[in-house]
Formats: sequence, C-alpha cells, structure tokens
Amino acid sequence: MVIGAQTVSHPSPNESVFTWGAPPLKFGTGALEETGREVAATGARSCLVLTDPGVAATGLADRVRDLALKAGVHTEVFDRVAVEPTDASIEEAVAFARQQDRDCFVAVGGGSSMDTAKAVNLLTTHPGELLDYVTPPIGGGRVPDGPLKPLIAVPTTAGTGSESTTICVVDFLGLHLKAGVSHARLRPSLAVIDPLTTVSLPPQVTAASGMDVLSHSLESYTSVRFDAKPAAEDPMRRPAFCGANPISDVWCEMSLRLVGRYLRRAVMNGRDLEARYQMMLASTYAGTGFGNAGTHLPHANAYPIAGAVEDYRAEGYPEMPMVPHGQAVSATAASVFRWTYPGDPQRHLRAAELLSGQTFTATDGAEALAHVLSELMADIEMPRGLRSFGYDEDDIDTLVAGTMQQTRQLAVVPRPVTPAALKAIFHESL
Repeated sequence: MVIGAQTVSHPSPNESVFTWGAPPLKFGTGALEETGREVAATGARSCLVLTDPGVAATGLADRVRDLALKAGVHTEVFDRVAVEPTDASIEEAVAFARQQDRDCFVAVGGGSSMDTAKAVNLLTTHPGELLDYVTPPIGGGRVPDGPLKPLIAVPTTAGTGSESTTICVVDFLGLHLKAGVSHARLRPSLAVIDPLTTVSLPPQVTAASGMDVLSHSLESYTSVRFDAKPAAEDPMRRPAFCGANPISDVWCEMSLRLVGRYLRRAVMNGRDLEARYQMMLASTYAGTGFGNAGTHLPHANAYPIAGAVEDYRAEGYPEMPMVPHGQAVSATAASVFRWTYPGDPQRHLRAAELLSGQTFTATDGAEALAHVLSELMADIEMPRGLRSFGYDEDDIDTLVAGTMQQTRQLAVVPRPVTPAALKAIFHESL
C-alpha cells in the first residue's frame, strides 16, 4: 500500500491463491478396453507400454499393446519396471525407451509403473539426469522447460494415485533414501481407471494400497491451509503442494468415507466387486486431493523407512528387501496424527468421524484419529510398528535425518517439524 510518498509492503503476506489440477480421466468397468483408441487419439505413430513383471503376468499390458496395435499404433511393451523403482531401474527403462523415438507412453500398473513412465517421459524429452530434477536439498531442483509427450496412466491398484499427480518418487540406492521429482508437466495426460484390473490383487497388496489411499486423504485434509502459508515469490512457480484448500477438501472427505466403508471388505474378499469399485473411486478422489494439497509427515517419514530397509520381505510382493509404500506411510501414521492434532483439532476429529462413522468430541482429543487408524490397521493385518521392518532405537537418527530432507512434504505439515519431534514419533512407532 502507499502512504504519502512512501510505499509500504506487508512483511510476509500470506498466500491468497491456490492451484488445482487433475488429468482427464475415464473411469468404469471395462474402461481398459478403450485404451487403444485413446493412444491413437494422441496422434502417436509409436507407443511404449511400461509395466512390471507381476502385472505383465496378468496379461493386462499385452492387452493394452494389442488394443493400440489394432488402432494402428506401433506399440511395444517394456515389462522390467522395478516394484519400488530405483535410479538404476529407471536408467534401464530410459535406455530401452531411447532405442527408438516414441510418440506416446502408457503406464500399466501401480505407482511403480506410473512413476517410472513419468521419469522415462521426462528423461527422453529433456536433458540431464534424474537427480538434477529432484527437489532440493537432495537434488538440483531443475524443472522441465518444455512439454513432455502424452502419457496415459492405467492404474491396477487402488492406492498410489500417481495417475492424477505431478509426482515421481524414486529410491536412490547410493543415498539409501527415497526422493521425488515434482512438476506439473509430469502429470499424465489421461487416466484410464478400470476397477476390474484390481480383482486379482493379493490381500496384503490390497491392504497396503488401501492404506496409501487413506494416508493421501488424511495428510491432504490435515495439511496446513493454503492461506496460512507464505505467498509464493513467483506466482508462476507455486509449489505443487499448495496446502489444504476448498476443492481438495471435498475429494478427501469423500475418499475417507469410502475407505472406512470398503477397505476391509476389499482385503477380506478380493472378488467383492462393489468393494473394488468403491476403493478405486476412493483412490481417484484421494489422488485428485493430495496431488494438489500435498502429503505431509507420514509420507516424509516413509521415504527413509523404505530407503534404508535391509532384510524385510513383504507378503504378496516380490522376494526382495523392500517396505511397500502403503506399509511405510502407515507405520508412523497414528503417532504423527497424535502429534499434529493441536495444529487443527477439528480437522482431526472430523477425519476420524468420516473414516469410522462414529462421532467424536474434543474430549476424545488426539486419541480419536489415532485409535481409528490403529483399529483399521489391526483388522487388515498391517505390520505393527517399525520393528516389523527390522528397525530399532539405533536406527532412529538415520530415519530422522532422512525425513528432514523431504522439504516438499515438510512445507505443508500443520506443525513446525524438529528433529526432537521426529525422534519422539519414530520411537513411539517402533
């Protein structure tokens, strides 16, 4: 504002604008059968389908290839995507993609396939290495200076939400840490979502994927409000995670209701088609919510939990040391939401109500949401605590250090995060 001849600026004005974006999507039973025509509609003459060996064994990726071939597009399948992708596995996929020019990419699978496809699309259309694009302080924070090629995402799990987001998460083996690349241009150009693709998922994969959906919704719903954050220095470069906002709130609330009603059913009986349909819908809602508002501390904690694991083997997943993402985000969730409760008590109580169908008051306090989460996790037999993954007190400093580097998530936590607070959360989660 101007007073007399002097211009007086506000010391640190808050943000007044939020951003929201999502890809076009096709949702419904049998939607997979329309993928070939969608590939052709991009104008592509050649296409690469990316998937992992487990999904490839179901025949879904081959079906997409055949549909694209029938539509007149030369199409190949790369079926060596790593579950929980690493920088090494992405380098292999990029090298394969560079063998010939591709006009379009299709990701068929869970978050691993979609994140790998995003990275392949980025690194075959722009110079540099993956770490150059990772959020600081881990990476260089470079941004793509032009468009990427069309990417169609076909999720086969009700969980990751990567079909809706701008985010690609990678396990950097040399750093023993997961980190992400985030930019609007990484968002798929179309999501084709067919609940039938999830029917064959094993119970523990269904459970872990469902906890990822739940964590997306809870973290976005309880993240710091967009208008309680400092204003962006450059309005054309606002961060992808803008904080809780009126649009994302609606999607998160609907997702929480559906997860509370249908996750147990989907885990107990994978052929319960209503439960599969509703969990896929919950995942879609959550993806459009967290892809804009952002995830916070459970996800920030999950990256070092998954990145530093040595011997844990997860039921229903490939025989390799890994903590599935849904297990990693849920491992500290109850403790985190006890700790974040003072940041917005009403939001936490409302989330507990949406998830459980019960009524809670301030008397229930920080235990309400933590109790609902713990009860659900017990019912679907999620691992109990970090010791399940092989961690103990001696590992806490390593986990804290890894979390403190996740600046993208820490920016929307509803309380200031300190190493001391993280130590207490990890200790309580053992």
